Amino acid sequence: MTEIPAAPAHSEHARAALAAFRAQTGVDATHLVFAPGRVNLIGEHTDYNGGFVLPMAIEPGIYLAARPRADRVVRIWSTQFPEAPAEFAIDVALEPGEPSWSNYVRGVIAGLQAADARVPGFDAVVHATLPGGGGLSSSAALEVAAATLGELLAGVTLDPERKALLCQHAEHAFAHTPCGIMDQFAVVFGKRGHLLLIDCQSRERTLVPMRGDDVALLVVNTMVRHALSDGGYKSRRDDCHEAARLLGVRELRDATPEVVQAAQTLLPERLFRRARHVTTENRRTLAAVDALRSGDWLKLGALMHASHASLRDDYDVSCAELDAVVDAAGDLGPERGVYGCRMTGGGFGGCCVVLVRATQVAEVKEALRTRYHAATGIEPVVFATQPADGPAVLLQP
Repeated sequence: MTEIPAAPAHSEHARAALAAFRAQTGVDATHLVFAPGRVNLIGEHTDYNGGFVLPMAIEPGIYLAARPRADRVVRIWSTQFPEAPAEFAIDVALEPGEPSWSNYVRGVIAGLQAADARVPGFDAVVHATLPGGGGLSSSAALEVAAATLGELLAGVTLDPERKALLCQHAEHAFAHTPCGIMDQFAVVFGKRGHLLLIDCQSRERTLVPMRGDDVALLVVNTMVRHALSDGGYKSRRDDCHEAARLLGVRELRDATPEVVQAAQTLLPERLFRRARHVTTENRRTLAAVDALRSGDWLKLGALMHASHASLRDDYDVSCAELDAVVDAAGDLGPERGVYGCRMTGGGFGGCCVVLVRATQVAEVKEALRTRYHAATGIEPVVFATQPADGPAVLLQP
């Protein structure tokens, strides 16, 4: 099998991706790329309102092993979905198709073609170490991996911001999810040891160091899957745009909690709650940056808990399983190693992120697993992660 000069952190999964490619095609891959998932520490459902978000790239992600073809056909297999490969021609105008997960790749190739990048036909295998529908941006990771592969095969290098926006557009046009810029920007611009404060109105990015080594982050996958293209996400985006119109601002970033509170009688009750979440979440996100910079973990944890309450009560995107994780974390509290916990991602299932004292990670992992299983009957997946780097090329000729 092809030898790979991959870093130790990638070796096991990189080899699995290459082995899967050979099993499907009978030949070795010539290219291997990786794009990370992301977890959002705080700042949820603010990105499409021009607000502030504070995500980071994480160590699990998407590996894409590939080999160019002589024709203009793309075939893609997924180790998560072992049905027949997605197969489509790229010498015609690309459109969404089946299987649905392939649309993230179709959309990226269409975007590259629109940018005058001539991507050849290729065979590829997707090997994910991220759960689909878990709120960890598996879709953005696949998009960025596909864009990175497309750059290599076409012999072009995109400006990173243009690359992230191309991937966002692919999700809009081919997966029909009107996402903001957070996921793709977090994946493209991730840097080890740092979170990424993004001003989603100006697109300004600020790296915020994860101070010291006395805390760690746990991700708790509730194993409840969500789909952001099913209408719940779009309806909330529409609510926010209507609330902004009624408030007389371009987008909710331009309002404040005080402005929203003063307009309570003007706004329908649901729109008032949506606007209250977005404006208070922006304020919490900036306060969280200050807490990170000063190492005030109690303050940061309190902001995370307040964020979850707002997402649950004002934005209506939590669920019983996410609440069970947050309740369990709150019961443990700082005395047992938990500073804060909140749902992360679009909601309706998926994952929680937990800020934990580094010396008590193992104890907290087991306590959360046990308590969540007792409350729901579901066995969660719990893993620790640190801020990680963005996409990487692991193999090329």
